[in-house]
Amino acid sequence: MDFAILPSHAGVDEAGRGPLVGSVFAAAVILPPDYDLPGLTDSKKLSEKKRDALALLIKEQATAWAVAWADTKEIQQYNILHATMRAMVRAVAGLNIPPAKIWVDGNRIPAGLSIPAEAIIKGDLKIAAISAASILAKTARDAEMYALAKRFPQYGFDKHKGYGTVAHLAALQQYGVLPEHRQDFAPVKALLAQGKLFTE
Repeated sequence: MDFAILPSHAGVDEAGRGPLVGSVFAAAVILPPDYDLPGLTDSKKLSEKKRDALALLIKEQATAWAVAWADTKEIQQYNILHATMRAMVRAVAGLNIPPAKIWVDGNRIPAGLSIPAEAIIKGDLKIAAISAASILAKTARDAEMYALAKRFPQYGFDKHKGYGTVAHLAALQQYGVLPEHRQDFAPVKALLAQGKLFTE
């Protein structure tokens, strides 16, 4: 793994493009050369317990970090791709130290960045700052799902994290669509067409 560290460079990644509900999150992280983050890698390859532990360490050790999001209204207005890019731009803007360059996970650079950026495919496996950003974005996204699960326990958001699992689709069919659901996503759109809205 190429875990090169440049103290003036920020890694940027997102979490939550695929789920049927909730915001899409992005994070930006600048790591110091002497970071100590055992097991740091792409958030998807880590257990939830390990992600949570690393998230705390990242926030303690990072030279700068920021988390941002785009909510379901923005996702519907701009589509999920462009909403994700907006969240990434916000995360970079939230850094209290402007980076000299940004490494973005994936194959697309968000429009509206005023800082030089490079898109890196599978960057969350190659560059430590992107791995760190992926963890902060994912843990923030999961926190939103836990909060939603407390409000609407019948949907099981704490278990499936909003993805279109069999259990989530069954809950949607039984209880209806919440305002927090992404109305343009096909399974939700189909239920809305049937008039299946959540009622207390």
